[in-house]
Amino acid sequence: MIKNISLALVTLIASTHALALESLITVESHYSAKETADRFESIIKDKGFTVFARIDHQKNAAGVNLTLRPTEVIVFGNPNIGTQLIQCNQLAAIDLPQKALISEDADNKVWLSYNNPQYLKQRHNIVGCDKVMSKIAAALNTLSIAATSKPL
Repeated sequence: MIKNISLALVTLIASTHALALESLITVESHYSAKETADRFESIIKDKGFTVFARIDHQKNAAGVNLTLRPTEVIVFGNPNIGTQLIQCNQLAAIDLPQKALISEDADNKVWLSYNNPQYLKQRHNIVGCDKVMSKIAAALNTLSIAATSKPL
């Protein structure tokens, strides 16, 4: 009986920890939503990434007579690093290519969000690929800061 309770408690703690890991990383931008999206797209292209799509949800909403605050998704990737992640666990391909969400909230603050690589590592039970995961995390951090920060 005590063994079953202990096992249940360990399972509960482990699942709580899993839920505590943030699935998105969000950075506030010092630019408008459009300028942030333009900056991000330009930076990733300059760094050799491929832009597969840029989806303007606000524009699409207007096309069906609905309103939406600025909301864009940029789908991008680098086949060299993306393939390495897929080689770690083929199921990771469902989350690739990478996506960045640029959005404006009700307080007119602009945010750039992307999937937390640690969340993807956990989601797909990726083991033994820490070097690849670190490279992805560093690249996403660098790109998002470059697109959202004012020069010093």
